[in-house]
Amino acid sequence: MILSDRTIKSLLKTGALQIHPLDDVQIQPASVDIRLGNTFTILEDTSSSVIRLSGEIPYKTIQSDKYVLMPGQFVLATTMEYFRLPDNMTAFVEGRSSIGRLGLFIQNAGWVDPGFEGEITLELFNANRCAIQLQAGRRVGQLVFAQLDRHADRPYRGKYQGQKGATGSRIYLDDESKRDAD
Repeated sequence: MILSDRTIKSLLKTGALQIHPLDDVQIQPASVDIRLGNTFTILEDTSSSVIRLSGEIPYKTIQSDKYVLMPGQFVLATTMEYFRLPDNMTAFVEGRSSIGRLGLFIQNAGWVDPGFEGEITLELFNANRCAIQLQAGRRVGQLVFAQLDRHADRPYRGKYQGQKGATGSRIYLDDESKRDAD
């Protein structure tokens, strides 16, 4: 079941759902607007021009209130908001139509697991022929919340729990955890 604005406000009031900072105008009829933070992360160039998933991936992170995203460029960004979802709620990240119409694709793998806590890292891609100036604080997407039928047995406690800033891929940790289990 998708949560309404009334339910979202009620959960925020009781503290079952936490979003900080949050302005009332961000709460929409069936979602909460998310704003762009001021941290941007890009992949560092490698000498081989190949990204290997088995080792730590080099990134460059900058903090700025403005970032110019060139045509065909990809950058990680973060939400201004820090979220704490209860173990019986999930959320979907959706871009805003007005942003998508500019050729700015916003994604984060699309899903926020029950029990997640942290800022949400967004993957931004400029599909336009013109550069797009990104501005911290701008509404760029929305979170749609859904209630689970019961609390999750294994809520999220993974490698991105508590993240702040635009966090690069930690896929290499998947390999390490498999080796440790052997």
